[in-house]
Amino acid sequence: QVQLVESGGGLVQAGGSLRLSCAASGRTFSMYAMGWFRQAPGKEREFVAGINWNGDSTYYVDSVKGRFTISRDNGKNTVYLQMDNLKPEDTADYYCAQGRNQYYYVIGRNDYGMLYWGKGTLVTVSS
Repeated sequence: QVQLVESGGGLVQAGGSLRLSCAASGRTFSMYAMGWFRQAPGKEREFVAGINWNGDSTYYVDSVKGRFTISRDNGKNTVYLQMDNLKPEDTADYYCAQGRNQYYYVIGRNDYGMLYWGKGTLVTVSS
């Protein structure tokens, strides 16, 4: 049974930083792509960042490029999202996801190649 447990969310002022963590279990972590999604109230889910199985390929949505960094530690079965220079528009529930295989997909799949999702952690950025 796959479990993805996010942590690290909270309330931060604009310009501040947070680091989200996602601890995975149930499958061999190093074999699968990972991703972070977010959903703000009244908005559709957005694919924020993705990382392939060995970390040598990453993706960021344009709105977070240069501010967010996705990384993974295959020895700890954990994926991270470092969020710097946070803006009020970054306020959302953030969800970790694990891929169907080694790769994430930016086009061609509305699930971006993800199969499992965590329950989310709330990030609130005040102005």
